[in-house]
Amino acid sequence: MKKIELKDVKPYQAPKHFNMVALKLHGKEETGAQKFWMGLSHFLPAGGAEYDASPVEKIYFVLEGEVTVTTKTEKVVLKAWDSIYIGANEGREIINETNKPASMLVVMNYPEA
Repeated sequence: MKKIELKDVKPYQAPKHFNMVALKLHGKEETGAQKFWMGLSHFLPAGGAEYDASPVEKIYFVLEGEVTVTTKTEKVVLKAWDSIYIGANEGREIINETNKPASMLVVMNYPEA
């Protein structure tokens, strides 16, 4: 068991993300989690992530505010306590289209070796 306190977590640069702060809460280096990692993303108004796909599954869980997630086939607005699953290799774009900040938990598996 390993407790993480938010005050001890350091931000990192998430590729293809803008106007946001990313914090990695759990993962191999942080807590020894081997199969997945979990982060906390804070999006400013107009902040988000460019359209991109990765070979891993993702779950987004909005804690507060709202974000719009767009794939090739659909566009959904996630509000506080909403979540979404994005499959491996499924492209997505994330945008905070509001004038309020949004916070979201991100859970992703590590790529298979």
